[in-house]
Amino acid sequence: MAEGKFLRLDKAISQVTDLSRAEVKRAAKQQRITVNGVTVTDPASKILDTDELCLDGDLLTEAGPRYFMLNKPLGYVCATKDGEHPTVLDLLDEPNKHKLHIAGRLDIDTTGLVLITDDGQWSHRITSPRHHCAKTYYAHLADPIEDNAIDKFAKGIWLNNEKKRTKPAELEILYRNEVRITISEGRYHQVKRMFGALGNRVLELHRERIGNIILDEELSEGEYRLLTFEEIASVTEPEFVEPENSAGDTD
Repeated sequence: MAEGKFLRLDKAISQVTDLSRAEVKRAAKQQRITVNGVTVTDPASKILDTDELCLDGDLLTEAGPRYFMLNKPLGYVCATKDGEHPTVLDLLDEPNKHKLHIAGRLDIDTTGLVLITDDGQWSHRITSPRHHCAKTYYAHLADPIEDNAIDKFAKGIWLNNEKKRTKPAELEILYRNEVRITISEGRYHQVKRMFGALGNRVLELHRERIGNIILDEELSEGEYRLLTFEEIASVTEPEFVEPENSAGDTD
């Protein structure tokens, strides 16, 4: 027999499907599971991780790393579970959603690009406090923005209860009270607080870009798609992130 690691049958199947242990037990009793072509009815049976598992005749295999972009609507929280609000994972029709996590969170009242994956090292490149990653937002403000705000953002903004200025940020004025801002760190509610420090208030905030990954214009709110190979690879390219002392994911 090929060398490998021993697992309980019910655990092995629950890891590669959406079935709970109890559901695997019922499937086994119903003779729907085979191991190397042999029907197995005991869910506690020990199998090797190299064994061929089939459910209803379909081969079960461990899925590789998954990478998604989602256009987050208002009212959804970036969490795996929440007792009061729907989560962005509720919008995904994918198996084993409990294995996925959000790489770059947004507030419940912020919309736009969210990246979701089960690849911890990949998401670490986006969210680690020891790295920074450029993020671009569209903001609709309560009041007209002053022209000198561009220079103020470029120099960094003093935020309330912070010991140092923010890192230089790029501000583009689109209209009197509409702007596009790119930040390269992730302090708590940073974008909203930066405008608040100038006596303004963010009415709408929408994330358009994370590093080299741009929100797909074809995605309506609540829709998602797999990332392309180029989008996935861009996260590990040197220009995507670089060492930094700032921390956190924010808007």
